[in-house]
Amino acid sequence: MLSQILSTLLPVFLIAGCGALYGRFRSPDIRQLNTLNMELFVPLLVFVVLAERQAPLQDYAGLAVAGTGVVLGSGLLLWPLARLLKLDLRTFLPPMMFSNAGNMGLPLMVLAFGEQALPAAVVLFVVEMLLHFSVGLHMLDRHAPLWRLLRVPVVIATAAGLAVNLGGLALPGWLLEACRMLGEICVPLMLFALGVRMLDVDFGAWRLGLLGAVACPASGLLLAWPLAALLDLQGVQMATLWVFAALPPAALNYMVAEQYRQEPHKVAALVLIGNLGSVLVMPLVLAFLFSAGFAKPL
Repeated sequence: MLSQILSTLLPVFLIAGCGALYGRFRSPDIRQLNTLNMELFVPLLVFVVLAERQAPLQDYAGLAVAGTGVVLGSGLLLWPLARLLKLDLRTFLPPMMFSNAGNMGLPLMVLAFGEQALPAAVVLFVVEMLLHFSVGLHMLDRHAPLWRLLRVPVVIATAAGLAVNLGGLALPGWLLEACRMLGEICVPLMLFALGVRMLDVDFGAWRLGLLGAVACPASGLLLAWPLAALLDLQGVQMATLWVFAALPPAALNYMVAEQYRQEPHKVAALVLIGNLGSVLVMPLVLAFLFSAGFAKPL
C-alpha cells in the first residue's frame, strides 16, 4: 500500500517541486500562467467532461450536494473557533471553506483513482468554484453583485457543458478531442504553478497558518463521513469526497483577499502553510481510503 500511496503523491510533489525549482531561478510571471489556466485550459476541461454524453451527470447529484455541505459546513463548524480566538471571520473562514480543488484536487484524484474519477473531481471543482465566486465574495463584500458569477470562464464552460449533455447534442469527435487535449494541459500546469507559489511562503503569521493547516482538513473530514452516509455515496464518489474534504486552502483565497485588502499576508500564511501541511495529511487520507476498501489503488 505504501508504494501505491507514493506512486500517487510523488508525481504531484515532483511536478510542484519542478515549479518551485524553476521559479527559484527564473521568476516566471505566475499570474499570467494562472490567468491562462483559469480562462482557457480549465474551462475546456470542465466543458469536455460535462459535455460528453457518456457521463451520466444525474449520478453525481448526491456528490454535488455533499461537496456543497463540506464547503458551507466547514465555515459553520469553524465559526465558533474563530470567535473564541477573536480572529477576523473574513480572514480566517474563506480559506477554511474554499479548498485547492483545482491545483491539487484534480490531479491527485485522477492519479489516485484513475480516469474514472475525473467526472467526480470536476463536479467537486465546479461546486467549489461556484460557491467561492458567490458565497465567498459575499463574505468579503456584502454588496458584491451576483452577476459577476456569469463572467467567470469556468461558470460559462459549466453552463455550456451541461446544456450539451442534457440537451442530447452530439458534438463532433474531433472537436471534443481538441478540447480535451487543451484541457488536459491544466492538470500539470496547476501543479507547476502551485510549486512556484510555494516560494512566497511568509512565516510571519505562522501560528495562524499552522492553525489553518489543522482546522481546514479536520473540519472537512468531520463533515464528509455523515454526508457520504446520508447521501449513500459509494466507491469512487465516496473516495473523491474524502480527498476533497481534506484538501488545503486554495491559492485563489489569497488573490481575492489581496483584491479586497482583507489581510492578504495572513491569508497567504493560511494558504501556503496549509498546502505544506497537506504533505502529511494526504498520505494518511489515501492510506485510510485504500485500507478501508472505499477505493482501490491503481
